[in-house]
Amino acid sequence: MKLRHMLLCTAGCLLAVATVAAQDPVKVDPTHYKVETENAQVRVLRIHYGAHEKSVMHSHPASVVVYLSDGTIRMHMPDGKSQDMDAKAGQSAYAPAGVHNPENIGDKPFDAILVELKSKAAGTPAKAEKK
Repeated sequence: MKLRHMLLCTAGCLLAVATVAAQDPVKVDPTHYKVETENAQVRVLRIHYGAHEKSVMHSHPASVVVYLSDGTIRMHMPDGKSQDMDAKAGQSAYAPAGVHNPENIGDKPFDAILVELKSKAAGTPAKAEKK
């Protein structure tokens, strides 16, 4: 009985750690992330950071980002490393699923649209509607 209790506690702790590492940005940082639209295939987020604003650690599934303004963003990673990236208005980029904490290190506001791809729908053709 003791071993079973220890295994259940360990599993619960691991699940809690995984949940903390994979937080939904809309729930943990509604100041910077707003849902524009959502369906079975995608969720579209509007992202806005003021100058020098930082988020909290969160995750996204595989996504496509469209930059609405120029900016320099520092991506802080869970392992403590960080990477700076320059964005140019009008550019778009694919981003694999991941966990990060973005920070606008520029002196101007930064805006983007993020299209999160839902894994169940990725690569699956839509069913034709019946008339």
